[in-house]
Amino acid sequence: MSNDLLETRKARARAWFESLRDDICAAFEAVEAGLPPAAPFADRTAGRFVRTPWSRSDHSGADGGGGVMSILHGRVFEKVGVHVSTVFGEFAPEFRKEIPGADADPRFWASGISLIGHPQNPHVPAVHMNTRFVVTTKAWFGGGADLTPVLDARRTQTDPDTIAFHVAMKQACDAHAGVAPYEKYKRWCDDYFYLKHRKEMRGIGGIFYDYVDSGDWDADFAFTQDVGSAFLRVYPELVRRNFATPWGPAEREEQLVRRGRYVEFNLLYDRGTIFGLRTGGNVDSILSSLPPVVKWP
Repeated sequence: MSNDLLETRKARARAWFESLRDDICAAFEAVEAGLPPAAPFADRTAGRFVRTPWSRSDHSGADGGGGVMSILHGRVFEKVGVHVSTVFGEFAPEFRKEIPGADADPRFWASGISLIGHPQNPHVPAVHMNTRFVVTTKAWFGGGADLTPVLDARRTQTDPDTIAFHVAMKQACDAHAGVAPYEKYKRWCDDYFYLKHRKEMRGIGGIFYDYVDSGDWDADFAFTQDVGSAFLRVYPELVRRNFATPWGPAEREEQLVRRGRYVEFNLLYDRGTIFGLRTGGNVDSILSSLPPVVKWP
């Protein structure tokens, strides 16, 4: 691949992630503004995103790119972060063997979007989505999306929210069946978002994929775009289905305890958290995935 073609692909991927960020932030602000007057917390002011740029240096101290944090604290979302970053440099020596292509040449470039939402209402599921394009001596796409209902009664495969979310992710895969086998990516998600020490799934699943390089870059990119677009269509609808449902102390307690599982997974197992911390990423952005209030009984 020529360097000019690679640079064009990098620019296209970065522009998409930033555009998707803008669309998701606008959609979430519309959800905040659209909370019905009789709904819990409707007397509060609708939340708006605050954007904070950040920069990094690689392990040698050289410029390593950066990103923009977008954080909202509102009446529908207790905390939601929609972040984009484009980072580059050299992997530290102890990290090179773990990344495809980095053992031959430690230089890398990575751009992506990462989102996590923790709603106020326990009847609204928490959510995570990220997609990325990574370049070493190899180049690939990765990402996925998963849903985490915080109430036991809603954390089933037959719940309407679960069904709708799985349908959206399946449609994104099926539109690109040559590069995105849905059943494989669904199983990968189930296996990945599993808390081994508790022997339980974090949520109800979704899709997860990595190292996607089919030989047809445009097809791989189109699939990654459709994952983001599918998320943008389905999740605001799931929020609107549930955000006016009343709740009480018992549901709040259950929500806070379930959030503890989220913390455990992200700090113990999440590859994105580990990658960000070990490559000098912005700590506030990386740990913004953690819920604002949580309990361990």
